[in-house]
Amino acid sequence: MDLTASPSARTTTAIRLGVGFLQGLALFLLHHVQTAKLWPSTEPLIFAPLMLVAAFAPFVVLAGVGALKRKSLIVWTLGAAILTAGLAWHGAWQGVDGDRMPDAPVFLAIAAGLFIAHHLIQPAQAERRWVAAYPAYFDITWMHGVQLALSVAFTGAFWILLFLGSSLFKLIGIEAFQKLISEEAFAYPATTVMFAAAVQLTDVRSTLVRGVRTVALTLLAWLLPLMTLIAAGFLASLPFTGLEPLWKTKAATALLLTAAAHLIVLINAAYQDGEDAPHLVLKWAARIAGLLLVPISLLAAYGLALRIGQYGLTPERVFAAAFVVIAAGYALGYTIAAVRPGAWMKALERTNIAQAFVAIALILALFTPIADPARLSVQDQVGRLERGTVKAEAFDFQFLRFDSGPYGKAALERLKTSQDAAIARLAREASAQTEKTPPKPEKPDLSKIKVFPTGANLPASFAGQAWGDESGSSCLYSGSECLALLLDTDGDQTDEVLLAAGNAFDIFKSVDGRWRKVAETQAGCQSAALDAALKKGPIRMSESVQRRDLLVGDLRLTLTPAGPGCAF
Repeated sequence: MDLTASPSARTTTAIRLGVGFLQGLALFLLHHVQTAKLWPSTEPLIFAPLMLVAAFAPFVVLAGVGALKRKSLIVWTLGAAILTAGLAWHGAWQGVDGDRMPDAPVFLAIAAGLFIAHHLIQPAQAERRWVAAYPAYFDITWMHGVQLALSVAFTGAFWILLFLGSSLFKLIGIEAFQKLISEEAFAYPATTVMFAAAVQLTDVRSTLVRGVRTVALTLLAWLLPLMTLIAAGFLASLPFTGLEPLWKTKAATALLLTAAAHLIVLINAAYQDGEDAPHLVLKWAARIAGLLLVPISLLAAYGLALRIGQYGLTPERVFAAAFVVIAAGYALGYTIAAVRPGAWMKALERTNIAQAFVAIALILALFTPIADPARLSVQDQVGRLERGTVKAEAFDFQFLRFDSGPYGKAALERLKTSQDAAIARLAREASAQTEKTPPKPEKPDLSKIKVFPTGANLPASFAGQAWGDESGSSCLYSGSECLALLLDTDGDQTDEVLLAAGNAFDIFKSVDGRWRKVAETQAGCQSAALDAALKKGPIRMSESVQRRDLLVGDLRLTLTPAGPGCAF
């Protein structure tokens, strides 16, 4: 295929390949100064914006060249670079002690923000309107999405072939090829140039890309009835199961939002540009799915509100709240689209466009001081502490010291002068820490442990002990059904606690007032089930003087010392 069949094609090809080369060169140089610890890598607030601008701004040129007017492309590229630099600067400022690159959410936010913004700008520019017709948004957005996926796959295939070639040459003793592709000075420009070439290749044959898009959307659309049936079945089951099992997962909001996201994508796959009505099954599935988004979004919001009410804000819950807002917006718009008479799901179009603007607004708010999750979380958590909702001993001062950036450190400094002596003391201790320490161990969940002999109970001191990682038994914290046995295994007239571990036991003994794992059993090659052997009985220790084995029904379990010193 000739990429330079016309002057315009030659110009576009040259620009894209040139931008790809310059991007690779810039990334290589930035990586080199970072590895060598040279300026500007020693200044995170300068280096992070440079790195992220080099990583993201060229994609605006790759996508816009040939589609946007030159002046519009220059202005939008500069705007994208400024936006990227600003978000990167704030992300670096939020870093621990200001000495690292922004976290992954900053990268994802920049990528999503630029993608959404570009596909609001390009269709509007093409139609010379502030808001373009919906088919233009659909066509350009989905086509570029497919282009992106194909370009990434093409670049990956390019590197697979290079590694294959280097291996072949190495077989005959030529290692120069392998050394070449392992050089960063080659790898960075080669990767970005090949990605740019892939963008140009897919752009020249846009009809083929649209064909791939049509096939992909058609396949996705026919998953909508299945997802709708799953969501409807889930919601219909809730009156019988109640909400408690849902809340026990401790990930209900995330799961519900994921389900909502799948429904939204599949509804759009069925609707596409709205010009051709789909199959009757898809039409009804889309209407029902639009209605199902309402209870799913409400459940997600309710679950999040419960967690915030119990434990306050955290950065993760602030992000979840933003996703709930987006899901609620889609739910409202798609419900109106589903019930409004007239053209099928027509109101979906306005909803999608409006939600794109909402998403950009949320990105700008969350990744700037306006609604910075760390700032909101620190403000809420410190407020709960000062109101007495959370006791000083239960408050996570390490969150302020290590996990909330400058906002947390500033709050910690203020708490050091608190009128509450306990708060001031703990704040000073946290401020003096140089590294994060593990949280205090929690009490184990013993509610599902079945104790033998039948009717016996675990000692109160065992049940009330805080174990942490020293237990050596996952049974204590799994929350699943486990077996326990009370038996004197060492002949001191005091029962030890034996917790089942597969087809054997971990043996715990009270030493100096604290229960510790002192031994474990081995079943050898015997395959009989331990629970069946416990029920069958009898349970006793062998009478051998040389070796004391645990006899459980037909099982003989050999005791082996364990723990510090292996003394038993």
